[in-house]
Amino acid sequence: MTRTLTIRRPDDWHLHLRDGAMLRAVLPETARHFARAIIMPNLVPPVVTGAQAKAYRDRIMAALPEGSDFTPLMTLYLTENTDPDDVAAAHQAGLVHAVKLYPAGATTNSASGVSNFDNVRPVLERMAETGLPLCVHGEVTDPDIDIFDREAVFIERVLDPIRRATPGLRVVMEHITTSDAVAYARAQGADLAATITTHHLVINRNHILAGGIRPHYYCLPVAKRETHRLALREAATSGETRFFLGTDSAPHTDANKLLPCGCAGCFTATNTMSVLAQVFEEDGTLSNLEAFTSLNGPAFYRLPVNDKTLTLEKSAPDYPGHIDTDDGPVTVFDPGTPLTWSVT
Repeated sequence: MTRTLTIRRPDDWHLHLRDGAMLRAVLPETARHFARAIIMPNLVPPVVTGAQAKAYRDRIMAALPEGSDFTPLMTLYLTENTDPDDVAAAHQAGLVHAVKLYPAGATTNSASGVSNFDNVRPVLERMAETGLPLCVHGEVTDPDIDIFDREAVFIERVLDPIRRATPGLRVVMEHITTSDAVAYARAQGADLAATITTHHLVINRNHILAGGIRPHYYCLPVAKRETHRLALREAATSGETRFFLGTDSAPHTDANKLLPCGCAGCFTATNTMSVLAQVFEEDGTLSNLEAFTSLNGPAFYRLPVNDKTLTLEKSAPDYPGHIDTDDGPVTVFDPGTPLTWSVT
């Protein structure tokens, strides 16, 4: 039985850090284990321009614990008024590593997102020319579409038409939740990849609803049927280069999670590596953990693999149940079973 596992230091290719007091509280949880992360731009107001991305990066760097070597990889929030020249300049300067597409109203702070996709075509065409990836929150927001079907409908109605109309556009399907998305990703070429979260490998919709509502498992895209969860696990643990980790770790205070209309998001930054080691061990694929967390993402984003390493050992970790912030406590994701791997 494997007792220790050393891998290249992992990266998180989808992370919410928020701002202000929340940023200062949760950033150390990611910086402890991860070398880099793609930072989501859905602040209020959103990070739309290169200048705003630089200012946000500066605030992140100022909040890092002393001695940390964590690197934030910035993104821009795509709106129907986004300037293609500004995007291209920010990318050329090495400031921005992706642009994020939120369909308007799809998730937290997405009101400024896209409603008419024809209006963002000039930006997408410029991104295809320069090789800048488009990160996609893949859900339609039509009220007549069932929330459990919104990812599959998005692939058919929005994603595939965008890609056909914009040859060469590099796309990351973020936080996929369905077997439909797994199958679509596998049928495409090297210009498309998909991230999978920690929590979607562990929970299905029963965990949210059966036996009582569990708000800390509520996320968007919402967890689906068990068949979909198993498809995600098979994809994540397969070692295939098109799948890699994007935790979508999303901190909300308990007060906001427990409202009558509570916030969507699971905060997994603290214990992700222990949870993933357990998942991969259970599926007999521990040797593929490094590919999922440390190799496949850099390859798609055309970045070098991290030089430093991270070691896990077979022992029960001691993680806090919540993180204290000036705004109130943030509950750490509970995988529902005792963890057996620790980061040394």
